[in-house]
Amino acid sequence: MKKSAIICFFLAIVAGITSAQKTKHAFALGDSTFLLDGKPFQLISGEMHCTRIPRAYWRDRMKKAKAMGLNTIGTYVFWNAEEPEEGHFDFTGNNDIAEFIRIAKEEGLWVILRPSPYACAEWEFGGYPWWLLKDRDLKVRSKDPKFLKYYHDYIMALGKQLSPLLVTNGGNILMVQIENEYGSYSDDKEYLNINRKIFREGGFKGLLFTCDGPSQMPRGYLPGYLPAVNGLDNPKEVKTLINKYHDGKGPYYIAEWYPGWFDSWGSPHQGSNADEDAAKLDTILSAGISINLYMFHGGTTRGFMNGANMSKRDPYSPQTSSYDYDAPLDEAGNPTAKFYKFRSVIEKHLPAGTKLPPVPAKQKTIAIDKIYFDNWAPLFFNLPKPVFSKQPLSFEELNQGYGFVMYHTTLKNPVSGILKIKELRDYATVYLNGERLGILDRRLRQDSVEINSTGSNVKLDILVENNGRINYGPYLTDNRQGITEKVSLNGNELTGWKIYKLPFKTTPITKTLIANKDIYGPEPAMYPGIFYLKETGDTWLDMRGFGKGFVFVNGHNLGKYWYIGPQQTIYVPGCWLKKGPNVIVVFDELKSNHAGISALDHPILNEVVKE
Repeated sequence: MKKSAIICFFLAIVAGITSAQKTKHAFALGDSTFLLDGKPFQLISGEMHCTRIPRAYWRDRMKKAKAMGLNTIGTYVFWNAEEPEEGHFDFTGNNDIAEFIRIAKEEGLWVILRPSPYACAEWEFGGYPWWLLKDRDLKVRSKDPKFLKYYHDYIMALGKQLSPLLVTNGGNILMVQIENEYGSYSDDKEYLNINRKIFREGGFKGLLFTCDGPSQMPRGYLPGYLPAVNGLDNPKEVKTLINKYHDGKGPYYIAEWYPGWFDSWGSPHQGSNADEDAAKLDTILSAGISINLYMFHGGTTRGFMNGANMSKRDPYSPQTSSYDYDAPLDEAGNPTAKFYKFRSVIEKHLPAGTKLPPVPAKQKTIAIDKIYFDNWAPLFFNLPKPVFSKQPLSFEELNQGYGFVMYHTTLKNPVSGILKIKELRDYATVYLNGERLGILDRRLRQDSVEINSTGSNVKLDILVENNGRINYGPYLTDNRQGITEKVSLNGNELTGWKIYKLPFKTTPITKTLIANKDIYGPEPAMYPGIFYLKETGDTWLDMRGFGKGFVFVNGHNLGKYWYIGPQQTIYVPGCWLKKGPNVIVVFDELKSNHAGISALDHPILNEVVKE
């Protein structure tokens, strides 16, 4: 074959592939089913979030979704991940939602996109950026013009990333959700319609839908658009409910079906019965109802991005970093017994002659012997330059979103009585002259500690942690962090504060190190170490024996630990380890005298310790 002919042949192949990749499909609402290219199509979907899964593992998780029988992936997009600072968008690395969706297409999966600025999802502030709270008067999730401007700008930026991937443009995004469980919050249809208009302006053409719990749907649905239901799995009830709010017809879509649940600190690990779930799934699919499993794969809420629940009846309750969810794929992405039971059910509902691909192998796991800490870096000796203020400043007033803040003042005269922090958010350790006086925990409605000082010029330090902003319910709008009001002693306000910002955005820098020789009292500190590996694999740091804090490995904030459980390990993805030297830094605010740490080849997620 002549060279020119070879070139023409190659170009023809490339053109054919490009044309196939851009093939446009039609996705529409039928009276009882979805229609893909005019034919009935049942969504069998599972939820995954790109920010909760290491980018290197995205494709593996997609292949496993396909192997269980899913034809679609449901996914939130978290505003506070994509726009971490006002006007600064980050669509790179683990935030590259467009690449996440493209990989799904390459693996033969459709996508249901849920990019509403409010997500819930046990995610910090429900997905809203912390910097919205710098303006005390701004009200999220409302028609406040200031909020709507930020909302608009975000959706415009997101639209540039994702609108080319809509099914109408040759992509694999079938539907887009506007708002999320809005009926749990309010019933302003004008606000919902503003959402719709913003999404349309952002290039999100095609089908839009809402989702709500059964009792919330009257408040949360937008007339004229498909109302999906969450948390309902009785086929007759699903159809009756959607018919009622969608002109007497379908399609019928359960946007969130829960074959598992999330964990909160101090409570037992949550889960569900795999056999009962499989039977429910069979019933739903047999009724021709489309479904999205929340979650198919939970992954991990790393860094400081866990959310919290709170209601008038129930106290503040922060969620764990592990988002295992008792899902078909566990936190590390390995198939569970539930996965195989669901796979068997879905196989029964596949078109004749269709076979599922084989299940990919499990991830390699390793255990690591003792990782030694030769030194420790006390926090009091490694503080940055302070900010001076008459009154305590909140995180937002300090232009800080997450992590910790240390508040310092001096008690000039001997005193005794009650030290009270008004509106503490969320967890504080209190020190007098460097010795811990007490712990205050918003979960337990603790905001006061007794203080007795017989000396003069006593140093008072209050280390405050953002334990996770509320992600659901009416308290969503009241989410400022730190000491948000004042500190008083026997009713008298304390003033004159040095305030140290400790966001821990990157691996903590330990300037002042002390050798691990002498026993010392409970003092917040960093513990740096180096460990060497001959092979890599997924592993779990054993945090039993530690108090409360977080861990960095090779520059990655792996998330939080807390001795109360139920999560007693921290998952370390093997893709973030390397042969040779690896760097670890553990921060512990409660316990001390750590000589080292080890890693297991399995997680411990159901061990609650009484406080």
